[in-house]
Amino acid sequence: MSEPRPRADGRAGGGPDGATDFPTRLTKLVGVRHPLVQTGMGWVAGPRLVSAAANAGALGILASATMTPAQLRTAVREVASRTDAPFGVNLRADALDARERVRIIVDEGVRVASFALAPSRELIAELKDAGVVVIPSIGARRHAEKVAAWGADAVIVQGGEGGGHTGSVATTVLLPQVVDAVDIPVIAAGGFFDGRGLIAALAYGAAGIAMGTRFLLTSDSTVPPAVQARYLEASVKDVTVTTKVDGLPHRMLHSELVAALERSGRTVALLRAVRHAASFRKLSGLSWSRMIREGLAMKHGKDLGWGQILLAANTPMLLKASMVDGRTDLGVMASGQVAGLIDDLPSCAELVDRIMAEASRARAALPG
Repeated sequence: MSEPRPRADGRAGGGPDGATDFPTRLTKLVGVRHPLVQTGMGWVAGPRLVSAAANAGALGILASATMTPAQLRTAVREVASRTDAPFGVNLRADALDARERVRIIVDEGVRVASFALAPSRELIAELKDAGVVVIPSIGARRHAEKVAAWGADAVIVQGGEGGGHTGSVATTVLLPQVVDAVDIPVIAAGGFFDGRGLIAALAYGAAGIAMGTRFLLTSDSTVPPAVQARYLEASVKDVTVTTKVDGLPHRMLHSELVAALERSGRTVALLRAVRHAASFRKLSGLSWSRMIREGLAMKHGKDLGWGQILLAANTPMLLKASMVDGRTDLGVMASGQVAGLIDDLPSCAELVDRIMAEASRARAALPG
């Protein structure tokens, strides 16, 4: 991707020399103005949100797991048509077509590739050889050490407060562990929504913060208004962790559907998963044999049973029901705990400007 150019609205484009009060290893590495990342949320982080985040000076990341390769290429080109700033694409490292998607990223000049799971050494090397910055998301120190040894340029560290699939270790415990363990830039995720959090993360040694729920709750987000309203109404206690969606710990808003899932037995859950697998197969264009191969890829190197893999078919369709179709009664709403602290829907530009102003005030208020 070429060096970011000044924007049409007169604000400086992101870049190593772009104006920022908080230059960090992250801003220098990827060429953004502010050490903020909008995470790649499935069905949420589409071209509109990603380009708005990028134009605001943050690193916007496009979610590709629910897209076909052709849809991914179209989405990348749409983002590029909306912004001259750097942006990224989030990939599933265990997807059978991961290399095809990597080729799209390289061909289209995307600046950053992020991963929800640790990519292979070979995939990292292929991206880096093409000049793409590689930033995996990890949830444990040993995973950070592994991808750093394989050549990752930075890592996003998500603590247990984060939305979606999550671990049990809080950000305030996990972040310093990872910062002390690796020499590459560390981006903190899980529990961040304002400038005070940015200053706290920088004090821990992070190079920036990544936020999902906070960017989901902006006026640039395509999430239906009725769903955003549910987030804004939620208290901290309304955000729960359940394993009933796909067999793995998943943080989301508590709802009638979540309660029903937790009451249902394994047989009912598996039957529901089969129906959702059939729906996702039709939506994605995958054959049953391809889906079985994807399941085998998920099993590789992991202690997962076939029942758990089948349950994983719940996730994309249950998320689509809420995040695209607006059916809070039929879908799940992945959420960080910070949903209970958010009460407005600013634009991405307003949000980023506010966070950076808050960070400046918080820094100035520190003793000395």
